[in-house]
Amino acid sequence: MAYDDYELLKIEVSQGVARAVVDAPPINVMTLPLFGELMRFGAQVGDDDDVAVVVLSSANPDFFIAHFDVTAILGFPTDSEPVRTPDNVFHQMCERYRTMSKVCIAQIEGRVGGGGCELIQSFDMRFGVVGKTIINQMEVPLGILPGGGGTQRLPRLVGRGRAMEIIIGANDLDATTAENWGLLNRAMAADAIGPFVEQLAARIASFPRDAIELAKQSVNAAELPLKEGLVEEGYLFARSLRTQGAQQNMRRFLELGGQTREAELEMGELAAKLGEKQ
Repeated sequence: MAYDDYELLKIEVSQGVARAVVDAPPINVMTLPLFGELMRFGAQVGDDDDVAVVVLSSANPDFFIAHFDVTAILGFPTDSEPVRTPDNVFHQMCERYRTMSKVCIAQIEGRVGGGGCELIQSFDMRFGVVGKTIINQMEVPLGILPGGGGTQRLPRLVGRGRAMEIIIGANDLDATTAENWGLLNRAMAADAIGPFVEQLAARIASFPRDAIELAKQSVNAAELPLKEGLVEEGYLFARSLRTQGAQQNMRRFLELGGQTREAELEMGELAAKLGEKQ
């Protein structure tokens, strides 16, 4: 599948990993054109059978995505009464990344705020840089509130009190604190994040695709009440058991020494071997 009709995203696909780099000078504001490309990329990559992992990063060392374009927001219609509707295109974009069968990773090496922060909250994993990554929800000082999912996703990620501090306090949140609060998976050294994300994405992409997709579906079901989530997990486990990849890799696991003391002491390495081409 070709990804050559983008101006603000630089996209490469290799060995099951789609890498999209935001390049919208000077500070990667999410203008309507950038929003459109992010939405279109989500739709396209979600349907790409050659992709197992999506990595979103930035060409700008200081900004991942600054925030949504305030000039565009000022142009939103206000001459009628607001209505409750499920037809919010920004929500739909974020939900596409959250629910697609691909694993979505945000590699955040600079500032991310506003709508950009809401976008990464819908990703499966987020990695940042100590002393460099800054996270901010800056809407309340503008007189509005995060309208791209932030008031709903942040409490689920960090808890209600911390979400209130981030949203209503609107202070910059450093990478170390974001890691401690659970908003970042890890806060890393600047020279470590690239190789780490590269290795992780390649590792995941080497595993059976059906298992990746079904595991993500099952984790997403954790938002259901526990009893319902457990039922969904049992069903998805049964589906995974019936795939060719599961049958092949479980046998391969035993061939490689699985369930022996020596192999079990190095389970991470054994798992990597299961992803190697035979």
